[in-house]
Amino acid sequence: MIRLLADENFNNNVVRGVRLRDPEIDVVRVQDVGLSGADEPSVLAWAAEQGRILLTHDVATITAFAYERVRAGKPMPGVFEVARTVALRAAIDDILLLASCSVDGEWEGQVRYLPVR
Repeated sequence: MIRLLADENFNNNVVRGVRLRDPEIDVVRVQDVGLSGADEPSVLAWAAEQGRILLTHDVATITAFAYERVRAGKPMPGVFEVARTVALRAAIDDILLLASCSVDGEWEGQVRYLPVR
């Protein structure tokens, strides 16, 4: 099962919902690992070191930083960008679906947008 990192501004209600529906999901928040206030490249670097896919609402800047890592040949385990307009339940459902159906390394170097429909 994949491991996830929710960025600092990610909706905590989504994180709580994911954890409530499946306590086995390995998801931590940037705040939980001492990265509050860290810039995007630092968050992506930590996610890569830990093998965690980043959950974010930041479609404006994170994509460029993620693909910059890929172009530089650095590891980038993946980014799931969740639009802020996605309903809470739909976001939780999609994250659970991706977490349960994905294998380690499957999303390496990729940015995916939710909802998946």
